[in-house]
Amino acid sequence: MTDARYTPVADHALLISFASEISDAAHQKVIALDQALADDPPPGLLEAVPAMVNLLIDFDPLITDHTALQASVETQVQSLKPQALRRATRRVQVCYDAPFAPDLPAVARATGLSEDAVINAHLAGDYQVLMYGFAPGYAYLGGVPDPIQVPRKPVPLRDVPAGSVIIAGPQCLITTLTMPTGWSIIGRSPTRVLTDDPDHPFLFDIGDRVMFERISADQLAGGPHG
Repeated sequence: MTDARYTPVADHALLISFASEISDAAHQKVIALDQALADDPPPGLLEAVPAMVNLLIDFDPLITDHTALQASVETQVQSLKPQALRRATRRVQVCYDAPFAPDLPAVARATGLSEDAVINAHLAGDYQVLMYGFAPGYAYLGGVPDPIQVPRKPVPLRDVPAGSVIIAGPQCLITTLTMPTGWSIIGRSPTRVLTDDPDHPFLFDIGDRVMFERISADQLAGGPHG
């Protein structure tokens, strides 16, 4: 696991990239490095921010610099062991009933599947948290099965409710705020992604596995579940 590119960012950050295109192999390296940095942080490290194919390290320029930090990180990259990753499996409830899944019929038409087949495919997906971005708690999940991968809409929809389960291409996301989206809305979840815990503000960690569990509209009406 030696292929990595190091790019200085401003005077206080270093970007480590493992690929130029999204892949499982590159992301496994990212989360392996994230774990290694948590276990053995180099001097001056303030925060490590993992993404899909790269990881940004923010550091204190009064303690270290790009050259010294890169030397430390290179040593860790040489000995990464992705098979030892410590990640949890998180369960997320989702209701696919009509009022909460306005795009389910369109996804079914686009894929040539029945609505039940789309739901079953979504439930069967092997999801992994790839990164956070765009808005607080927006965890991008990879793993949407090929048969139900649909592109983004040409025009986004405004005022999409928080808790919406949305898909686009190979990715899935549970919204945390009322915001516009061009992704397809196929369900609604009561599962809290924002935890209100300052030490662990989001339900997921990067690299976690996510399993969706189907619930009824009555169960959804019962309120949020942690």
